[in-house]
Amino acid sequence: MDILTYTKKHRDFQKRLRSFIEKEVNPNLEQWEKDHIVPREVWKKMGSQGFLCPCISTEYGGPGLDFLCSVIVMEEMARTNQSGFLNYLHSDIVVPYIDSFGTEEQKLRYLPGCVSGDIITAVAMTEPDAGSDLASMTCTAVQEGNEIVINGSKTFISNGINCDLVVVAAKDPLVENPHKSLSLYLVEDKTPGFNKGNKLEKMGMHSQDTAELFFTNCRIPAENRLGEKGAGFVMLMQKLQQERLVCSVTAVGKTESIFEWTLDYCKNTNVSGKPLFKSQAVQFAMAEMATEIKMSKVFTEKLVADHMEKKSIMIETSMAKYQTTDMVNRVANKCMEIIGEFASDEQCPIVREWRDTRVFSIFAGTNEIMKNIIAKSMV
Repeated sequence: MDILTYTKKHRDFQKRLRSFIEKEVNPNLEQWEKDHIVPREVWKKMGSQGFLCPCISTEYGGPGLDFLCSVIVMEEMARTNQSGFLNYLHSDIVVPYIDSFGTEEQKLRYLPGCVSGDIITAVAMTEPDAGSDLASMTCTAVQEGNEIVINGSKTFISNGINCDLVVVAAKDPLVENPHKSLSLYLVEDKTPGFNKGNKLEKMGMHSQDTAELFFTNCRIPAENRLGEKGAGFVMLMQKLQQERLVCSVTAVGKTESIFEWTLDYCKNTNVSGKPLFKSQAVQFAMAEMATEIKMSKVFTEKLVADHMEKKSIMIETSMAKYQTTDMVNRVANKCMEIIGEFASDEQCPIVREWRDTRVFSIFAGTNEIMKNIIAKSMV
């Protein structure tokens, strides 16, 4: 019995998405890699087809679909030979903050544009001296009358150049408790005092516009606070379950893609007069990887089902995030070893996948932090 039930509507959605990817993504990804950014026009095309923010209700201009459609987008995008077009970050990590915690006015103002691709979002938590430790954050937000004044900087912000709207985490310096001083704010591009740095040169994910963001006496209306004052830490914790599940689904999809390409290569590449796959060492290695991928996929699908039933699975998603992102790195490494000399050539698609997926074990909370969370649940 399948864990997840896909209806004809889901399959039709998947078929349309594959057609979109074949037409709009695959032919252009090499140029995106060179440009280190995905053109805004592609976001708008994706939005016009209903592939952005599938879970947003029709009331706010969304398709009103379920989380399985989001999973389909993650899996299909994972099968493209790039990791820079972070539509899932926008659709399933950032926009849900607005959908869940925004006022009616905020939802009506921003969600339709998020769905259409006219508004590209980012979330700004990481700072130069504060990575996954939110308590060490130094970016401040001080209320002056009807305005909030934000000062500080953020780094490694995905969609940092393209973003039109940023969910910014900042603390009130007058509140001593670091977990009660944190609030979330909606900052629009072009707001005076908000400046974007240059695109960061990264090891991988070259088509992803990752940047530093700077806030210097950046004034926003007080009504741009997202949720209650001081509730930022709680809101971030509430959304980490889905964020880490998104990472797991994407990691499994990437691992499957890497494995399948390598298997095909081994079957069709001769070494010493016979297919590489005829080597027992290669067969054993592929069998081991296939087993781990299958087990990881089943576990991840179970978590998707539980998440859709609104179960609390924070520990389990931490397990999945650490295991699947470690797995994609192990599989990419092993596949490059099996491929041999061709794996040192930029024409080999696994080279890009190896670079791109290395960061998977770092973002959304490092895997060491995932292990801490798991261990603390055992006390």
